[in-house]
Amino acid sequence: MDAWVIAIIAMTVYLVFAFVLGLLAGRGRSFFSVSEYAVADRGLGLFVMWFLMGGTIFSAFAFLGGPGWAYSKGAAAFYILAYAALGLLPWYVIGPKVARLGAQHNYFTMGDLLADRYRSRALVVIVGIVSVLAFIQYLTLQIKGMAYVFNVLTEGHIPIWLGALLAYGIVVVYVITSGVRGAAWSDVLQAILMLVVAWGLSVYLVSHLHGGIGAMFESVARERPQDFLVIGHPGSAMSAAAYSSAILVSMVGFMMWPHLFTKSYTTSERRIKLTVVAYPLFALFLVPVLFIGFAAIGVVPPDALDSSDQVLPYLITHELGGSGLIYGLIGAGALAAAMSSADAITHGASVSAGRDVVAPLKPNLTDRTQLLIMRVAVVLVGAAAYYLAIFGAQGLIQLLLGAYGAIVQFAPSVYGALFWRRGTRAGAICGLLVGVGVNFYFQLIADGKPFDLHAGLLGLVANIVVFVALSLLVPPSDEDAAHGDRFVKS
Repeated sequence: MDAWVIAIIAMTVYLVFAFVLGLLAGRGRSFFSVSEYAVADRGLGLFVMWFLMGGTIFSAFAFLGGPGWAYSKGAAAFYILAYAALGLLPWYVIGPKVARLGAQHNYFTMGDLLADRYRSRALVVIVGIVSVLAFIQYLTLQIKGMAYVFNVLTEGHIPIWLGALLAYGIVVVYVITSGVRGAAWSDVLQAILMLVVAWGLSVYLVSHLHGGIGAMFESVARERPQDFLVIGHPGSAMSAAAYSSAILVSMVGFMMWPHLFTKSYTTSERRIKLTVVAYPLFALFLVPVLFIGFAAIGVVPPDALDSSDQVLPYLITHELGGSGLIYGLIGAGALAAAMSSADAITHGASVSAGRDVVAPLKPNLTDRTQLLIMRVAVVLVGAAAYYLAIFGAQGLIQLLLGAYGAIVQFAPSVYGALFWRRGTRAGAICGLLVGVGVNFYFQLIADGKPFDLHAGLLGLVANIVVFVALSLLVPPSDEDAAHGDRFVKS
């Protein structure tokens, strides 16, 4: 039997197992409850929460984009470790308050919190639209990853469009049926599998290709420009400003993903604190995927790849012999990495679309109608991301950083809601619009960026200035001021 056929069988077995687990997670739960679909009736335990949160970052960008950046950009790839280790730490303070407010006021989304604090439906709709657009960009990254895996590990017999459709189609079904609980329990399986595969593959490739880590970096120093392994020098792939601003935007933006809020509503304050304390361990799990990229330098010819994101599949097919079973196991690990984020993102996007975009425009919707909207949104958001994944040209890391540029603009209004009683709805709305506009201008239109800073950081600075200035210049009404004071103290 050909190796690619065995690989397909092995990956199919994994996909079936993930599919069944995702469906069983929702068994015996109410199919028509918004609370169950969105926040698992606020009952997820610590074990599941840790894997659910970890699966969000250990995604296609890490498993495929991480090695690709290490291979093509050198030290610039270490930004991934920096923000993965530090990005969630402030949630130790913010998360419990978010969970407490969510339980008290029956929040399901970030938009619910902002709507209550600022008393503005317009703000919530804007937040919902920006969230869904960023989710689509982030989801596109995951679908591209699934497509790469199937196409390369089956020697091209499964085309890009079909591989993405097979893997992501499974995600769509179990998210629609089981909601966040299906995503959470599938992430447990997927996280364990991808971590075992990543470490095993890294250890083997570094040893097989170079004889050890030290020898690997000596080879990199010979093969690449002198400053390939440092930041901010003439031979570096990124300037110091670009590198630092990418870390800053990713760290601040990491806590602003709307599905992080939704996840925090699924559990208790204590479990959130324990999850945050244990979470930096996932940064250690990212080390092997970067080593895989460095191991490829001097081994994989640059002209052999259409994109640096394909360096891991290339190594698998050219350096691990012709074992279809090995291909299939590694392919399953890579699919797990992409699917563990795709399910959480898809679920978050559907909840934001239903709760933050449609519900404020049409109040008094029944639970069943809201759920129908959310489940339809799963299909619509997935279709948009699928189209961009198949026909778009951006690389995985570029998609990730682009999504963070929009999401980080929520930070001023969120921090203002939680800790600044003087923050106003006018400041929050205008700041958000200005920040998103500046980000997209420098991301999509401008030829360059001032000081080589990340577009999201430029937008964030403008956002903060407008939010603070308007909140100070246009004082809130006595009623809004009293409400803000009570909210901050709660």
